[in-house]
Amino acid sequence: MDDAQRAVYFINEAVSQNELWILTDEHGCVMLNTEEEDCVPVWPNKEFAQAWATDGWQACQPEAISLNKWFSRWSTGLADDELAIVVFPSQDEQGLVYYPDELEYELKQKQHSINKR
Repeated sequence: MDDAQRAVYFINEAVSQNELWILTDEHGCVMLNTEEEDCVPVWPNKEFAQAWATDGWQACQPEAISLNKWFSRWSTGLADDELAIVVFPSQDEQGLVYYPDELEYELKQKQHSINKR
């Protein structure tokens, strides 16, 4: 899948499972850096997050975050810290970058479209 397809898959899975996944270690959540942004990578499920726990990240553990917790704490916290989110990065660290409010909007739009059915 390309970056856009992985982003759509991520949004669909996160909303259907009502959670998303990060990797953490004793220092907190794993970060990736682009030329412009410091980013928190997020994955649609434990298995995809776990697949990233290799090499320098072997000590990292997948951690689920409910969407309610993401909306109430993470979106504003990441925005306050001026951090972005890389959605479902590929193994070569490619993925679409969202600002916290953009990702929250996309997730809530998907929730709304499902709830209308």
